Amino acid sequence: MLFGQSIFQSVLDRLEAEKPEGEEEDKASSFRIRGLNSGFAAAVREGVSVAAARPDQAYVETFEVDEFAFAGTAASTGELPAVEEPVAAEPVMPQHLARTAPEEVAVELAITEADTVQTLNDKRRAFAKGNHPDGIALPFRDNATARMKIANLLIDQALRRLTPASRTTRRPK
Repeated sequence: MLFGQSIFQSVLDRLEAEKPEGEEEDKASSFRIRGLNSGFAAAVREGVSVAAARPDQAYVETFEVDEFAFAGTAASTGELPAVEEPVAAEPVMPQHLARTAPEEVAVELAITEADTVQTLNDKRRAFAKGNHPDGIALPFRDNATARMKIANLLIDQALRRLTPASRTTRRPK
């Protein structure tokens, strides 16, 4: 620190003192970074506001397209095209989601005494692939949640019934 100033501040003061008298800085735009006042997506001509520059058309200008192909279209007139919202069809519940009884889920899982930890985990993953609530339409998530709870309960019970010897080897059928 020199005379109560940091080295950086003293350098700035010296540069300010050495500046020629005819050179003045625009104080109004001193807070801006030159060249970045209009955003990164589009170059805006000087004197044109960002809103009037149509930044949504910035990348269209880079396409190598025949000018006459767009004649009379919304892209050439500067108007945005009307967006047609697709009519969403009412989702249909898959038949398997209607089966929420524990007996029906058990039949789908087909748990046997020959199952090992690996086969039970494979069955859990396979069942979750088609029944997990995150992959089901919103109106049917309650059924999917119930089915997953039942399947997890049945598989966990089967895992608890396994003896240490049967956890890794398969028993003959």
